[in-house]
Amino acid sequence: VQLQASGGGLVQAGGSLRLSCAASGTRSSCDVMGWYRQPPGKQRVLDARIADGTKVDYADDVKGRFTISGDYAKNTVYLQMNSLKPEDTAVYTCNCRVALRHYWGQGTLVTVSS
Repeated sequence: VQLQASGGGLVQAGGSLRLSCAASGTRSSCDVMGWYRQPPGKQRVLDARIADGTKVDYADDVKGRFTISGDYAKNTVYLQMNSLKPEDTAVYTCNCRVALRHYWGQGTLVTVSS
């Protein structure tokens, strides 16, 4: 399974970005797709995930600012990020879980300037 992410970039604090990720190479749908962030010098953590195309779950510090959505049939997932803060600066990586196996994309850098 290959995941291709896009949409990162440089944005000012308070701005918005939309990340996209598409999974290919599998005939199965991703049971869960998610977005993780890894700030510089820190561990990767979950920001948001969507299960079966409908059930969503967010980390506390992105609730109300980030929205995850996806197309279950097309194995795509999006992350709309609003009200971005400098502390949101990180490499964002998408994840697909198929039959309990996890697959990772290459990551896309989001830089939020103050």
